[in-house]
Amino acid sequence: MKNKTGYIFRKLFVLVFMLSAALTLQQCSKEESNMHSDTEEHQHEAEGHEKEIVMLSKDEMTEFGIEIATAGPGKLKQHLDLTGEIVIDPDRLAHIVPRFAGIVKQVNKKIGDRITKGETIATIESNESLSPYEIKSMIDGQVIDMHLTLGEVISDRDHEIILADLSKVWANLTVYQKDLDKIRVGQKVTISATHGAHQAEGVISYISPVISEQTRTAIARVVLDNRRGSWRPGLFVTGKVIVGEERVSVLAPKTALENYKNNTVVFVKQDEGFAPQPVKIARSNSNAVEIVAGLKPGQVYVSKSGFTLKAELQKEAFGEGHAH
Repeated sequence: MKNKTGYIFRKLFVLVFMLSAALTLQQCSKEESNMHSDTEEHQHEAEGHEKEIVMLSKDEMTEFGIEIATAGPGKLKQHLDLTGEIVIDPDRLAHIVPRFAGIVKQVNKKIGDRITKGETIATIESNESLSPYEIKSMIDGQVIDMHLTLGEVISDRDHEIILADLSKVWANLTVYQKDLDKIRVGQKVTISATHGAHQAEGVISYISPVISEQTRTAIARVVLDNRRGSWRPGLFVTGKVIVGEERVSVLAPKTALENYKNNTVVFVKQDEGFAPQPVKIARSNSNAVEIVAGLKPGQVYVSKSGFTLKAELQKEAFGEGHAH
């Protein structure tokens, strides 16, 4: 009886051991499967990150206005922004006053009309001689102010005629005391209308030798070609004065920079397409930046309209695009 009881206990022990071993194997298999699944998922995520590439045809690049450039050195210009106003060159301005009081018999021009030297502006009948005399232009230009009406009796300077040659005008820029040491005759300046419609290049030709007692500022003058009539006297302008420039290893336009995933990136050309590359920038001006990391000399990158490529990647993230 004792032997039989021992046999039963040994049999139960073996069964329990086998069951425990089977459960342990099953649990290990499940954990290994989960680990393998997690590894595959991480690999997939890593591969997906590495493959953030946008592929566009030449036609698509042309359609979206995408421009490319080769990274390289350049001169980073440092500038000072000054505000100012377009004014008439006094040497190109004529004030004509009728010589004798009389009656206006004929008016040939009106405000805004162009006029040539020697051309008749109006005819007046003198009160003294009762003979007509002509008022003629002394310059080539334009009538900018005149108060003459047919049949009107004139007798004073209220009937002054003002003519101006506006083929060249001045951009008078305001220079504050703190900036005077940076401004010199001969410096290059980019003049822009405040509304952004016009832009012109010029140089500083004159700096006033005295400071205004009222404004405590000086004037820096730029002479502008105005044969097209774009620079109207009285127009407010901004002048970007180049006060220095320095050569840098990699210079890129600001239009190349995009913000993607909280990073400043440049889209760099790869074998398959263009990929967003985080970059580090140092000095900059209103148009360009110095890139000190992330973009190497010789690399081809998108210099303009990179937002189109960023949009493609964002569409891909939502399963809508064809970026890769």
